Amino acid sequence: MSEYAAPLKDMQFVLNDVLQISKYSNLPGFSEVSEDLVEAILEEGGKLASNVLHPINQSGDKEGCTRHDDGSVTTPKGFKEAYSAYKEGGWQGLAFDPEYGGQGLPYIIGIAVSEMVSAANMAFGMYPGLARGAADAIYAHGTDEQKQTYLPNMISGEWGGTMNLTEPHCGTDLGLLRTKAVPQGDGSYKITGTKIFISAGEQDLTDNIIHLVLARIEGAPEGVKGISLFIVPKFHINDDGSLGARNGASCGSIEEKMGIHANSTCVMNYDEATGYLLGEEHKGLKAMFTMMNEARLGVGLQGMAISEVSYQNGAAYANDRLQGRALTGPAYPDKPADPLIVHPDVRRMLMDQRAFTEGARAWMYWTALHGDLHHKAEDEETRQKADDYMGLMTPILKSYLTDKGYAHATNAQQVLGGHGYIQEWGMEQFVRDARIAMIYEGANGIQALDLVGRKLTKDGGRAWQSYFAEIDEFISDNEGNAELKPFLDGLATSKARTLDATQWLGANAMQNFNHAGAGSMDYLNLFALTCLAFAWAQMAKAALESDNKDDDFYKNKLITGRYFLERILPDTGAHLEKVKAGADAVMALPAEAF
Repeated sequence: MSEYAAPLKDMQFVLNDVLQISKYSNLPGFSEVSEDLVEAILEEGGKLASNVLHPINQSGDKEGCTRHDDGSVTTPKGFKEAYSAYKEGGWQGLAFDPEYGGQGLPYIIGIAVSEMVSAANMAFGMYPGLARGAADAIYAHGTDEQKQTYLPNMISGEWGGTMNLTEPHCGTDLGLLRTKAVPQGDGSYKITGTKIFISAGEQDLTDNIIHLVLARIEGAPEGVKGISLFIVPKFHINDDGSLGARNGASCGSIEEKMGIHANSTCVMNYDEATGYLLGEEHKGLKAMFTMMNEARLGVGLQGMAISEVSYQNGAAYANDRLQGRALTGPAYPDKPADPLIVHPDVRRMLMDQRAFTEGARAWMYWTALHGDLHHKAEDEETRQKADDYMGLMTPILKSYLTDKGYAHATNAQQVLGGHGYIQEWGMEQFVRDARIAMIYEGANGIQALDLVGRKLTKDGGRAWQSYFAEIDEFISDNEGNAELKPFLDGLATSKARTLDATQWLGANAMQNFNHAGAGSMDYLNLFALTCLAFAWAQMAKAALESDNKDDDFYKNKLITGRYFLERILPDTGAHLEKVKAGADAVMALPAEAF
């Protein structure tokens, strides 16, 4: 059976030493966030993740969800009790507006807790995660009446939530959707259609489920310009707030999936279900993207979290399993064999994973902090820059962290050898669960196209230019620091290569759009490595400046950072060459030859 222990010291290091969130005590939600409070929240969240959620991860995967003849769904054994513990602990409203029952803490603290939940039990974490995303969309676009009607129960955890985009005939191309909305003259609509791949579409954890459904109002323009977003509750809500009759929304079936079996991924049928417009007519995608962007960051977080938990189990096995002898001679001559950890290639797989995960955590938390600054900073310039960064980073984080999360889960499985292929050890579940993250919330290739086709050109390139300027400033401010120099040099080289690729795309993609498409994934990976290099430079600086820098924790942090510089960051050169190779070889083979 697999194990999970929340990496509390690493999390606190990023929050307190690297990002120094105490500096933002003048902003709403940050004033009470002392190091002691952060420690207490993370410790309690870690206990929930390790003691309550992870023990039902494998059993939930084996049992899965069950749909009954009446359309109801039963989640695996232990999930209702675990959800009650999550709800009663107030975790759902940790970073939500106190006006609707939240605790008002910073978004970055919520991200840290979500990391632990996802690492411990990815399928479980999707239930409250989808509800939180739906609540955010209602908070951003709903009327005062809608907010009062739905948010308190969604934030308390009494009600769940979903997002309904995909249909059997359309996934990414939402302009093809057929679900229709017929106005009823009283402000409501009748929603009819079928949605597929709806995570948490039906479950027995909450009293009600608030579905957010994309549909086209009769007579609306074709394509994405005619899409609207609707609130469709599972149960009607009476004027006094009590639940009424069942709405015309039902689970037709549960998808038979490769992984995340414990999450009920449903085919949802809407048969003249009563719905209420959220936001403006024909502006549904704008409202839905509030939820989708948060969901994409959450999926990136899932990739990082799977990397963390699979690393923990791979490292533990490598230290315990005796197999062969060290290449330089017996490391433990008193034992019949040496542990796997003495072998360089085993260490390579684990160090790849560790260097990625620690850097990704700092990068993800940095991005989450800018999510807070976007909403709470005192000056407009800071809010705008933070919003720019969130838009720029979302597709990169979603794609890169999930690609690497899956790759590293398979590497951790490889460390276990044959046992990694056997269910009881839990590693094969991590691999299966991680695979979906590369697909849902916008497949990773779409994220790369979004980056090169939209984010780079948005506002004349303001976001990436500001980010590169921030990197330049960091390098300039720390010139002369001999201990930090390797990190500064690596960051400067990586940033220069990313700028080169950006300029090449700018000069060539407009002449042939296929150049952008062919190089988009390599460009995204190149940009991601620069982001990781920046994160590692900031972590190295914090470790070197710590009063306890001689502590093994900080020494090991610098060793891991050096590994990143020497063994991972050089990949930027290959990505640059592939971007500049263009599309000719990619597009040369005739379609009929495939």
